[in-house]
Amino acid sequence: MKLYSYWRSTTSYRVRAALNLKGLAYETIPVDLTADAQQAEDYVRLNPGKGVPTLVLDDGTVLTQSLAIIDYLDAVVPSPRLIPEEPAQRARVLAAAHTVALDIHPVNNLRLIGQLKSRYGATPEQARDWMDHWMTEGFNALEPQLSDTSTFSFGEAPDLADLCLVAQVYNAHRWGVDLSPFPKITRVEQACLGLPEIAAAHPDQQPDAIGS
Repeated sequence: MKLYSYWRSTTSYRVRAALNLKGLAYETIPVDLTADAQQAEDYVRLNPGKGVPTLVLDDGTVLTQSLAIIDYLDAVVPSPRLIPEEPAQRARVLAAAHTVALDIHPVNNLRLIGQLKSRYGATPEQARDWMDHWMTEGFNALEPQLSDTSTFSFGEAPDLADLCLVAQVYNAHRWGVDLSPFPKITRVEQACLGLPEIAAAHPDQQPDAIGS
């Protein structure tokens, strides 16, 4: 398999972690979002959404969107399971994952921040304040969803919610978000990074990492 990825992309981070947890071998192909490599004609043919990650299977099948990719991986390699089968637990895990993937991430991604700067003249400081605000708002919604006692978000093994969480907290560290009000989120991040498979998916460990 080939994974088109950008080292700092939180969506790519999620998929790298899922592939590693399932023990699947893949080749990382860097896509430099800051150099607009995602706009290149050959890449747009591969992924019309002009984003990352893109997973190309050994038979040439192309998959996009991190949550869809992870759902596919769970279907073809059920162990370890990342999306629970039990309906209520599945709904809880998906709700927490969606809090990150649908509420926090879309208003903080590179494309949107670029538009804030180019269309509306946002300064770097204003852009940072924007990101910090929406990450904090999202974490305020996520924190009470998590278990008070388990090692990970909902149990003793990582699931989809954990992969979304650990990737987003990487971004929070990067932009200086105050995490002291979020002890459960902090606990889960530490537990995730204690696993070699997730630690290996960390942005700083990627072949295209800059200044790591």
